[in-house]
Amino acid sequence: MSQKVGYAAGAYDLFHIGHLNILMHAKAGCDVLIAGVVSDEMLLASRGRPPVVPLAERMEIVRHIDVVDRVHAEVVPDKLDTWAQLKFDVFFKGDDWKGTARGADLERRFAEVGVEVVYFPYTVTTSSTRLRQALDVLSGLADQ
Repeated sequence: MSQKVGYAAGAYDLFHIGHLNILMHAKAGCDVLIAGVVSDEMLLASRGRPPVVPLAERMEIVRHIDVVDRVHAEVVPDKLDTWAQLKFDVFFKGDDWKGTARGADLERRFAEVGVEVVYFPYTVTTSSTRLRQALDVLSGLADQ
């Protein structure tokens, strides 16, 4: 009997309850969960800013979450290239992509290789962006 392998990629910067919720929901949908931690360079390229917490530290944090079976450093932008390395069966993504052109393209390309895309709602109460904004405010106060 083969095991269903899931992949949940994210920055996992300033790790918070929203990240934990995604990983817990993902694990409920597969037998083996691989958490992809996006590299510092890819975050800088895609978001225009580096993470607060470096890749090695973010990977170590995620590695110690009990629902995560393996951790993978995501260093290529194309998710199909990552799939070619890991051969997962289901890809978990936040629902901010659902119904978008990017999401439809991702779903189409993954369907061609037999990968299911499952969306999870983001945790509204906490986000890394809001935490970063709070840190920026506090940093500004400290500089005064």
